[in-house]
Amino acid sequence: MKKDLLNIKDLLDERYLKYNNRSFIENDPISIPHQFTKKEDIEIAAFLSATIAWGNRKSIINNATKLMTWMDNAPHAFILDHSKKELKPFEKFVHRTFNGKDCIFFLQSLKNIYTNYNGLEAAFKNKIDPFDQNLKYNIVSFRNLFLDTTHLSRSEKHISNPIQKSSAKRLCMFLRWMIREDKKGVDFGIWKNIKAQDLCLPLDVHTGNVSRTLGLLKRTQNDWQAVEEITSVLRQFDPKDPVKYDFSLFGIGVNKDL
Repeated sequence: MKKDLLNIKDLLDERYLKYNNRSFIENDPISIPHQFTKKEDIEIAAFLSATIAWGNRKSIINNATKLMTWMDNAPHAFILDHSKKELKPFEKFVHRTFNGKDCIFFLQSLKNIYTNYNGLEAAFKNKIDPFDQNLKYNIVSFRNLFLDTTHLSRSEKHISNPIQKSSAKRLCMFLRWMIREDKKGVDFGIWKNIKAQDLCLPLDVHTGNVSRTLGLLKRTQNDWQAVEEITSVLRQFDPKDPVKYDFSLFGIGVNKDL
């Protein structure tokens, strides 16, 4: 590894230790699934929180909390057994462009996945291309399954599609939460069918800008090609856990910590 990359690795390793700790949780959407202990409750709360994780973090947390409250703070039981009447409050849900119709579709699709496909972990396990190292086709396969439930075409934009060049930031973040296990208390590490080495960086404005500032990312668009480019660089720093550097890049970006 070149000397300049080694220097950047040292910087990112130091910032990883600084930001990957339980104090990170309170002001981040990951605080929502941390309210639960049952595996299915954690992953459903995480998936819905990640789905609306764009914009102001306080607003994300407030709206995700609202969803959990309407689900009686028992998301798995609600997904399996809710009645039409119990879906009524969700009709008025709004988070940016994610509205009540989108929300009810997501709940119904989750019911289909937990009733007929053994839950979210199994739904992400199917790998169309066994040679794909970046979970691109795991996400595509999951998306196809998720959209199998009757829905409005407008709702499809809320499940990202890497084939259409989306960075799939929120799905990559959700997968990081579920798969990474490092004893730091932030990520859950409750999924065992996918390895941390196959995860992709959740690429957003912060992680993208910092990556470019450090010379780790040349592509100017935050699309799937950029995700693969930056993740391949991070794999040089830690082949078994490249996405741990999400903490470093995001922390540097949010806190202007360079």
